[in-house]
Amino acid sequence: MARTSNSTTIPNSEIVSSATISEDLPPSHVAGVASFFRTVGVSDTIPANCATKDFYSDLIRGLLKIDRLQRGRLTCLLSVKPVVTNFFGALHGGAVAAVSEMVSIACARTVVAEDKDLFLGEMSISYLSAAPRNVELTVDGSVIRSGRNLTIIAVEFRLKETGKLVYTARATFYNMPVANL
Repeated sequence: MARTSNSTTIPNSEIVSSATISEDLPPSHVAGVASFFRTVGVSDTIPANCATKDFYSDLIRGLLKIDRLQRGRLTCLLSVKPVVTNFFGALHGGAVAAVSEMVSIACARTVVAEDKDLFLGEMSISYLSAAPRNVELTVDGSVIRSGRNLTIIAVEFRLKETGKLVYTARATFYNMPVANL
């Protein structure tokens, strides 16, 4: 059992055993945090088949399907499978970020030449609502601005069935010029 500085015993000690715990934090709160982390599997080992290079990217790509592709615009369908949902049964925030990045890069490539490298300089995501498991989302990426050095992409995630907006993202890419040697 982990102990705070006032010697109170905390259940689920392996999760907080090396943590510095504030003296003014009630032990019941520490126990609640430790219990939540244990429930979501924070200290569990990663299965060997999941510890391979690009596993997460492959997982995300397997959920996306291109629906429409135009210059400056890309629409994909995203299936919210249980494997990318969080503890509460909604699309995990990390999956939203990964899909946002992939769609943004693909959308930018519709207007930026292949010989230019793109550098993701900034991304912001707004989580407006939750996308529950086993629904399909429409992910719409569009170029807001593209110039010689900068490309800005907006991405919207909507429930396919109702059109309700659940997440938005905005990505800023720096276009790296081709080196002249």
